[in-house]
Amino acid sequence: MSVEGIWDLSIATPIGMIKAAVELRVKGTGLTGVARGTGEEVPLRDVELAGDRLTWKQSTTKPLRLNLNFAVTVDGDILTGTSRAGRLPASKVTGTRRPTSTDVDH
Repeated sequence: MSVEGIWDLSIATPIGMIKAAVELRVKGTGLTGVARGTGEEVPLRDVELAGDRLTWKQSTTKPLRLNLNFAVTVDGDILTGTSRAGRLPASKVTGTRRPTSTDVDH
């Protein structure tokens, strides 16, 4: 299963809905990526794909300084799961993969 591409995420947090984009790429035998949203770009850490389960860690400074742990299930171009910051309740995450230019008929 490939999870490469740009994923548009919606994260339902206690302070409201946050939109972000996560870009995932294969690098060597593993995955790497960056997250963009709320005016910042942060690297993803410990990106792992096991079957259809994708996990990663990232830090943010906006709107709050947090260390986040994501755990999502990928089904084609859709992902669903949670994001957790420390002991705070998990936030629901949904996302869709953007079509690549080769997927669009001209």
